[in-house]
Amino acid sequence: MKTVVITGSTRGIGLGLARAFLAQGCQVVVSGRQADAVAARVAELGEEFSADRVAGAACEVTDSEALQGLWECAVSRFGQVDVWINNAGISLPRKPLWQQDPAAMRQLVDVNLSGVLLASRVALAGMMTQGHGQLWNMEGFGSGGQMQPGMCAYGASKRAVNYINASLQKEVKDTPLQVSTLSPGIVVTDLLVGDYDLSSPEWQKSKRIFNILGDKVDTVTPWLAKGVLGSTRSGDTVAWLTGPKAFWRFLTAAFNKRDLFADIPGA
Repeated sequence: MKTVVITGSTRGIGLGLARAFLAQGCQVVVSGRQADAVAARVAELGEEFSADRVAGAACEVTDSEALQGLWECAVSRFGQVDVWINNAGISLPRKPLWQQDPAAMRQLVDVNLSGVLLASRVALAGMMTQGHGQLWNMEGFGSGGQMQPGMCAYGASKRAVNYINASLQKEVKDTPLQVSTLSPGIVVTDLLVGDYDLSSPEWQKSKRIFNILGDKVDTVTPWLAKGVLGSTRSGDTVAWLTGPKAFWRFLTAAFNKRDLFADIPGA
């Protein structure tokens, strides 16, 4: 039975992954910045699945000591960490860089870049000591070089994930460790919707694209979890929205009307 640690897993994709791994028989450690949110998710998932397979710890990913505490929580409860997923991330409102709040930009870099580096350091050090383990870092918009107005800071932070993974894969070469990439594509979460002014023409235009290429959390995360559990090589990428899939969706968009935002007020 594998033990999976997921940062930023009290909501959104992280919580969906926690559910998906539990559904596939794993032990899961959830985390988030707020202790009350973590406790609520541990109780919820324990009732839904099995309380003896769920643990949690509050963790700010920019805090090395908190990250070490998350590792130790997993090891003390389940004995080891087989999979560590760096999922925690934040975004900014979609507006030009010169209009962004400097403090918010610094926080984004701290969480999306420094947080990945610090968490990867803790996870890889622990895995090296125990003699095995997989580290997965989460791609996002910009990881593949995509560009859009208003996405400069976020896209740059996600573009860095590619460099981090490629570099770490060289560092773990000839060891039992794996460093790999998760690519969820466009997933409807509050992180996605919260970037937009929902009354703007820009939102209406983006919404049409999202309804073609996007998916719900509970559609994407079981497939991602299965891919992680089936991976055996460092450097693997588990990607939901591939080029051929995106092409097919655009090709059939006129015959496949969807509204992924029907249950979101104002969207």
